[in-house]
Amino acid sequence: MRNTGALAVTTPTDREIRMTRDFDAPRHLVFEALTRPELLRRWFGPRGYELVECEIDLRVGGTWRYLVRAPDGSEMRLRGVYREVVRPERLVSTEANEDCDAENGAVSTATTVLVERDSRTAMTMTMTYPSQEIRDAVLRSGMEHGVAEGYDQLAEVLAEAAVDNGVVHR
Repeated sequence: MRNTGALAVTTPTDREIRMTRDFDAPRHLVFEALTRPELLRRWFGPRGYELVECEIDLRVGGTWRYLVRAPDGSEMRLRGVYREVVRPERLVSTEANEDCDAENGAVSTATTVLVERDSRTAMTMTMTYPSQEIRDAVLRSGMEHGVAEGYDQLAEVLAEAAVDNGVVHR
């Protein structure tokens, strides 16, 4: 599992991780792939991981919850609350690992912005953490590589969705 370079990761402040990636698909398709459980199950997480449960109540104040299973059988439970939903350009939600983050105050905020140009979409996700220590622990965890692999799979799903919708990719 590694970042092949398609995902750019920066740390604009001492509490933020910013990830950017371009997709060869219009933003309404990218938005759908980020918010529809049947699509998320096809790409979320590194290769070999499975999104076993995916619940989404896509509205301000609505919740989301994922159960991710690793190839070794270990599981990670993620959850959050939508703070902003602007279809198809912006999502803001909290994010916490149910197994540990809520107890230690590590609830983060994820802001995803989608910008379309010529039927391509630039996605920028900014994760804001309660402290630099938590942000740095996330960076050390290898999260970048898992996200990169997931986004590589997202690009594959988007290519299939575009074909299904009659969009021709070049």
